[in-house]
Amino acid sequence: MTKTLTKAPFRADHVGSLLRPDTLHKARKDYKEGKISAADLRKVENEEIKRVVDKQIEIGLEVVTDGEFRRTWFHLDFMEHLNGVEGYVPDQGYLFEGVETEKYDVRNTGKISFNKNHPFLQDFIKLNEIVDGRAIAKQTIPSPNQLFNKGIFNPEVYTDIEEYANDIIQTYQDAIQAFYDVGVRYLQLDDVYIAGLSSPKIPFNDGSYSRDYLIDLALRVANGALANKPEDLIVTTHLCRGNYQSTWAFEGSYNLIAPTLLAKENVDGFFLEYDDERSGTFEPLQHIPEDGPRVVLGLITSKNGELEDKESIKARINEAATYIPLEQLCLSPQCGFASTHHGNKLTEDEQWAKLKFVVDIANEVWN
Repeated sequence: MTKTLTKAPFRADHVGSLLRPDTLHKARKDYKEGKISAADLRKVENEEIKRVVDKQIEIGLEVVTDGEFRRTWFHLDFMEHLNGVEGYVPDQGYLFEGVETEKYDVRNTGKISFNKNHPFLQDFIKLNEIVDGRAIAKQTIPSPNQLFNKGIFNPEVYTDIEEYANDIIQTYQDAIQAFYDVGVRYLQLDDVYIAGLSSPKIPFNDGSYSRDYLIDLALRVANGALANKPEDLIVTTHLCRGNYQSTWAFEGSYNLIAPTLLAKENVDGFFLEYDDERSGTFEPLQHIPEDGPRVVLGLITSKNGELEDKESIKARINEAATYIPLEQLCLSPQCGFASTHHGNKLTEDEQWAKLKFVVDIANEVWN
């Protein structure tokens, strides 16, 4: 029987990316070196995606992803295939805690619009075929606000940031409809930019626009992108503070964005990182409307393989439930296991144990 989407985000959910197996790393390397064809690479991708889809279903997840196995980065692969955006190698990578990432980024080169031949559309069609109604296939893409990251906006193309924002809104309206048309019913927007707006140590007020203006703009862009979404399409936002080889980019609670974005973004759920002290307390959850979006508590870390104490996780869920009803809460890892092709520092067995742990705890808390 084909599953219908009735309760996403799910009590046991996950952000999406999974550790790339050695077979996939080797195939990608061989393809870059001209040893295998694009068709050969896609065959390996399909085989590995089928394997991890089967595994997600086996451990009890009702929602599955392709592990982002066709991507190098959680965000750049999507953005560089938009019209008016190109990928390039900058002088410096992103700066994370104790490490500089591999050098790659995107930049605006012309008017931005959605590419109707975007490869992610065919990728989802294949994923849905592999899932074959056994679970709900979730599509993950970067939030429209990721295009406001430093260095992407091009003043030679756009006269001001509001014009830029309007084109991004239209691009994402078109993208959301295109994904819906190929069968997506559960869409997740991954957003490091918005989480960064809530980090006091990131000096947004030192730039051309104040932090308050940028928070307001981020809300307008997010809600503008969702303005015409089909009624039966579930959309969630995942807020992330960086995830690269088990490191992180910044810290800060949700306090600065909670009264605006958590209170007013028109999504069906928020995936919020809460695996360590970098995320602050649960107090900002009080801004989320009752009977509004579900909150998927990212209490299980994806940055190492050690299983958390089950009773401690249950206690934290109960603590969060003092700010928002328990029925509005769900559980997941705080982020994916491989936001980039490099992956976090844990084994695949540990990854599956983490996800099974999420399922087991959710069954005990909500069933």
